[in-house]
Amino acid sequence: MKAAILAAAICLVAPLSATAQEADAHSGHAMHGDESPATMAFMEANARMHGGMNIEFTGDADVDFVRGMIAHHQGAIDMARIVLEHGDDAEVKKLAEEIIAAQEGEIAWMTEWLEKNGG
Repeated sequence: MKAAILAAAICLVAPLSATAQEADAHSGHAMHGDESPATMAFMEANARMHGGMNIEFTGDADVDFVRGMIAHHQGAIDMARIVLEHGDDAEVKKLAEEIIAAQEGEIAWMTEWLEKNGG
């Protein structure tokens, strides 16, 4: 019974248009015309990340996870680079540098894993 309800819910949600999904994903991010360059950069990075995470699911949990996480990690790298460019706090910048190094390494691993595992 639960499986049937879940399948019905998926059938109802799946046909949403890309525009509706994008609008929902970015609610609360309305631009007011007075955003700082950092805010604009974060908003652009966020939109790219969410677009990249909008994958076509294969039904293989491992492949789908890795494919989605590559875009998620790239989003973290993009945000870290923004703070390196626009931020002031030395501790936050150090964290951003560590995030870039870690996430780039994980992206490389995930990319290699996908090549080996048909993703």
